[in-house]
Amino acid sequence: MAVSTAAAADTSVASKSGESGESGKSGKSSKYDTGEATCPYRLVLEHVTSRWGVLVLIELLDRSYRFSELRRAIGRVSEKMLTQTLQTLERDGLVHRDAKPVIPPRVDYSLTDLGREAAEQVRGLALWTSERMTDVEKARRTYDEARAVRARAS
Repeated sequence: MAVSTAAAADTSVASKSGESGESGKSGKSSKYDTGEATCPYRLVLEHVTSRWGVLVLIELLDRSYRFSELRRAIGRVSEKMLTQTLQTLERDGLVHRDAKPVIPPRVDYSLTDLGREAAEQVRGLALWTSERMTDVEKARRTYDEARAVRARAS
């Protein structure tokens, strides 16, 4: 999930030079096309909406956590993935890492103002998903049944 400095620099240069790597043959681009598949906009969106990014942001809305507490609260995340997710969100300015100079070392993670704003948005989407899951499941069944009928007819 971490982004290399070289990739970020390449993206920055391409954006400034006006290259349109994904605009296609027509020369038209969508409102989401910023020139590169790995543009900063898309990378931040990927970080915020990643499997673990969403859960970290939502969990940190309630309070700050120590690493092990956060890992337990999220569940089923490896130490490596949680570390990478926290580092990425910290680099994006969404998570604050507070390392206290005590023995044993104590590190707390909390949301920045920017992170709180992003987490509220993500939580809204998570709540909508929870509320509308019955409709999604119904749509899936309808789709699967129609596809099965088409497959038998072929």
